[in-house]
Order: sequence, then C-alpha cells, then structure tokens
Amino acid sequence: MTSAAGLRVLSIALGAFLIFMGLDKIDWLMDSGFLTRRLEEWRASAPPMSRWYLETIAIPGAPLFARLVLLGELAAGAAMVCGVKVRLAAAVSLLMVLNFHLASDVLLHYDYLTNAYGLPVLGGLLALAIGGTRLPFSLSR
Repeated sequence: MTSAAGLRVLSIALGAFLIFMGLDKIDWLMDSGFLTRRLEEWRASAPPMSRWYLETIAIPGAPLFARLVLLGELAAGAAMVCGVKVRLAAAVSLLMVLNFHLASDVLLHYDYLTNAYGLPVLGGLLALAIGGTRLPFSLSR
C-alpha cells in the first residue's frame, strides 16, 4: 500500500467521524442554545485564557457558530469521504477542532494526550492538510 492510499483511508475514516459528529449536532441548526449552554458550562471552570476566549468570541458568536460548526463538520466530512479538496477540508476541520479544544480547556492538559478526540484526530487532520493531494479513489484529482 502506498502512502497516498494510507492517507486516503485516513481521509475516509476522519470524514466519516466528522459526518457523525455533525449529525450529533443536527439540533443546533434550529436552536443555538445547545451550544450556548455547553459554552456556559465550560466558562464556569475555565482558566483565564479559555475564559477570555469563551466570553469574547465563542459565547457572543454562538448563534452563528452553532450553524457553522454543524455545516462545517458535515461538509468537511463529505469532502474527505469523497476525496474532494481534502487538504482544505482537513485544514478547516483542524481549526474547528482546535477552537473546541481551546474553549473546553482540554488542550493543555495531560489527559489530552490520551483522549481519543485529541491527538489522533489532530494528527490525522494535520497529516491530511499537509499531504492530502492526488489521493487514489478520489472524485477529484
């Protein structure tokens, strides 16, 4: 198996992961309160850096971000599964995941190293953002 084929398998797996993460958030399309409540919970115990991010960017923008996250996960996941603009989809997904991890204050903790949503997802998305071009069995070349 070539490295490109390996990256293609990774793009399908992470794409499916993103699609199912997006489907879990389908209610966010009609009600951003789901996201706002989660962000408010995180703010209650957030350290200064995460608290600033939550109060300045995430919570005020929650009505918009709720829809963007849902649509972004579904679109990026579909792009990765189909092999269309994989590098772009992976880069956007990487930024989305980092935003959530910064807001939830998991990014700079030891537990993050063993969290399945942590390094495996970030590492896979970074690998695809770097090398996800001309992958076999893609709808685009």
